[in-house]
Amino acid sequence: MKQKIKWGILGPGRIARAFAEGLRHTPEAELTAIGSRSLERAREFSHEWEVPQVFGSYEELASSSSVDAVYVAIPHSEHHDAVVLCLRNKKSVLCEKPLGVNAKQVGSMIQTAREEGVLLMEGMWSRFPPMMEKVRELALSGSLGEIRLLQADFGFLPKDKNPAGRLYNPNLAGGSVLDLGIYPLSFASMIMGSPTDFATLATMGETGVDEQASCILKYANGAHALLNSSLQCQSAQEAFLAGTKASLRIHKQCWKPQKISIHWHESDQLEEMSMPFAGNGFNYEARHFGELINLGKKESDIMPLSESLSICETMDGLRKAWAMKYPFED
Repeated sequence: MKQKIKWGILGPGRIARAFAEGLRHTPEAELTAIGSRSLERAREFSHEWEVPQVFGSYEELASSSSVDAVYVAIPHSEHHDAVVLCLRNKKSVLCEKPLGVNAKQVGSMIQTAREEGVLLMEGMWSRFPPMMEKVRELALSGSLGEIRLLQADFGFLPKDKNPAGRLYNPNLAGGSVLDLGIYPLSFASMIMGSPTDFATLATMGETGVDEQASCILKYANGAHALLNSSLQCQSAQEAFLAGTKASLRIHKQCWKPQKISIHWHESDQLEEMSMPFAGNGFNYEARHFGELINLGKKESDIMPLSESLSICETMDGLRKAWAMKYPFED
């Protein structure tokens, strides 16, 4: 019999609210606890989302016997220590992307998860909606032919350009690539695997983080991926696959996939498909994670740890090419 997963959330911010909304559309899940370093903020979140248990520290939530799984929703710079803390307390951990700031951190998390025999997954929620399952099926089955070119972008202009906020603050691992560019990078990884070479350019902001970035990834078969991220403008927010048999476009927003169009080359026919979300999309990720727990699995086959590590290695390479290093990195 499947158990109902009791969730705790670390961090009462915007993304935590999105995940809490997703859990409302996940019958197999129950939001049990909220943890924050600010007891006042945790209480506010508790009142808003009717969460029964409130903790004024990460340690209290991690050690709670009434929590099965923890969703880590705090700034990028804090992911590593919070994830390791929860894993050491034998809690299954779903960590909002990026899993870690760099490959060294991700490798440490993976090692800890395997030492403790506990489930760990990066929260790349865009992989789990039904439409992305369809895209994955079409691309990986060969229906589109051999994929030779992939294009994807994610850019928007924040209303509040607060230099101390998580998007621009280097102490919080800010910048466009870790926050937005990881979506195109993850999409390319899902379809094309790990790149063998790359070229990249970035526009750095006043705080020293990348506000706009572009890269071309090359793969062993000669295929290319052209990827963009920006905190300076709103981009098309689409993704495009060019195969030898057909091309496929994920319409805006590609990281929240609900509509695609396929151009079949031989028949010159255009096919459109739509799959609206049930819930807000985070429910698909939460359901998948709950199924992994109930099956006793320690890793996801849709978002495997080796791929999270590979994506982070690519981001490390991009930042190295820009000579961009966060203050807390070795």
